[in-house]
Amino acid sequence: MRRRKTNYPVFVTLLFIILMIAFFRSGSPQNDLKNMSEKTRTNFLMNTMVQIRVYSEEPDRHIDRSFELVRNIEEKMSRTQTGSDIYRINENSSGNDYITISSDTFRVLERAVYFAELTGGKFDPTVGPLVELWGIGTAGARVPTEEEIEKALSLVDYRKLVLNPEDNSAKLLQEGMKLDLGAIAKGYAADEVGKLLKEEGIESAYINLGGNVLLVGGKPDGSPWKIGVQDPRLNRGNVMASIELIDKTIVTSGNYERYFEEDGVIYHHILDPDSGYPANSNVISVSIICDSSLDADALSTSIFILGLEKGLELINQLEGFEAIFITDNLGVVLTEGLKGKVTLLNNDFYFLGSD
Repeated sequence: MRRRKTNYPVFVTLLFIILMIAFFRSGSPQNDLKNMSEKTRTNFLMNTMVQIRVYSEEPDRHIDRSFELVRNIEEKMSRTQTGSDIYRINENSSGNDYITISSDTFRVLERAVYFAELTGGKFDPTVGPLVELWGIGTAGARVPTEEEIEKALSLVDYRKLVLNPEDNSAKLLQEGMKLDLGAIAKGYAADEVGKLLKEEGIESAYINLGGNVLLVGGKPDGSPWKIGVQDPRLNRGNVMASIELIDKTIVTSGNYERYFEEDGVIYHHILDPDSGYPANSNVISVSIICDSSLDADALSTSIFILGLEKGLELINQLEGFEAIFITDNLGVVLTEGLKGKVTLLNNDFYFLGSD
């Protein structure tokens, strides 16, 4: 019996075409979008409103895990929660014993010290005594006396925070010193949520921890996210400019976030570790754009304190970082990489220099 001769080249070519058609149909954005659900939920964690929006086949499961992760970080890094890593270090501020802490808290403290050194102490994780003294954002907010401020300042010095990487332990060398990670922990939490979602296969998500915005990819259709920049004169949610971003973080620090008024003077929550008073620079808002929300969190605070000239000098030395400054006369200053990419939405604001 004669065997039928098979034309293998033709057969292989046809098989390849069929597989490619199936692949592109199953992997097309239109088909993926049909299977996706969009879900946005909000929770109060880390002393701020946390909003997470996820596009996936099981958005609730991903959001539940994200909120649990943020809650876990808060339980480690809160200054006020009894038993947290930071609480235990603060309660043992005699310098006698090292306190073993979680790897998460240790990493954040390492980065906090790095930014303290980078900014000449304008970012200082040992600012806790000043934060407690002013009480801004609490019912007990008040203007302290000069003597009280001087006493608190004597307890602020990041160089007296000692870290031991061999066993993830830390201690403060002077009794009465206190750590406060309010200017960096939310950034770390945003990074960790973004990492979790990417590990679970999420390609499009929006994470906002009280102004710390982290973007996973772009929108589901591949287009950029349009992010608003807060109008520092108004309540949260009122924007004065917008920028399109993909897979980036943008963190804003401003004098509008937490403050109180006494005798006609407004006192905001961003305290200068050198003077002991709310920072009195020539800017009212600083937004940092980069890949790490932790880094952007720390830099937005310290550059706000440094002011426009010194802040620009610092940010221009760092690779991969961009900034938006809003001055006290509503001028907008952009770093080089953002020029032509920011759209003003309110005529009260204007670009200083070339946009």
